[in-house]
Amino acid sequence: MKLLDSLKRTVHRIISGLRTNRGFTLIEIMIVVTIIALLSAVIIVPNVTRYLKKSKVEAAKLQIKNFNLPLQEYMSARGNYPATDEGLDALVKDGYLKKVPLDPWGNPYQYRFPGESDTEEFDIWSFGGDGKEGGEGFNADVKSWEEK
Repeated sequence: MKLLDSLKRTVHRIISGLRTNRGFTLIEIMIVVTIIALLSAVIIVPNVTRYLKKSKVEAAKLQIKNFNLPLQEYMSARGNYPATDEGLDALVKDGYLKKVPLDPWGNPYQYRFPGESDTEEFDIWSFGGDGKEGGEGFNADVKSWEEK
C-alpha cells in the first residue's frame, strides 16, 4: 500500500511540476517511463502472441499446399499417390522432396491415401498447436481437404 501511495504522490508531483518551472528528477522520469513501458507491454504482448499463433496456422496451410506439386509429380510417374503406410516419406525416397518438413509446431504432418473426403485424392493434415486431433481456435487441425 505504501508503494501505491508513493506512486500516487510521485504522479501528483509530476503533474503539479508541469504547472511550475521546476524540473523533473531522474527518479520521476524513470517512473513515468516504467509506467508507459508496462502499459505498452499489456497492450502489445497479447497482440503479438495472437499474430504469431495466426502466422503458424497460415504457414501450415501453405506447407500443406506445397505438398501438392511433389505428390502430383509422384502420381504422374507412378500412376498413383503414395499409400498411407508409405506416407510423405515416399516423396523423399523417390527424390521429389529433400526432406519432409515438420509442421510449424514441430510435429510431423499426417498423410492418408485414399482420402476420407475424396477417395481419388490424398488427405494431409496437421494436428495444430496442441499436437492432438481436434481442437479449437489456434489449436484446431489444419486440413488439406478444407483448404480446397
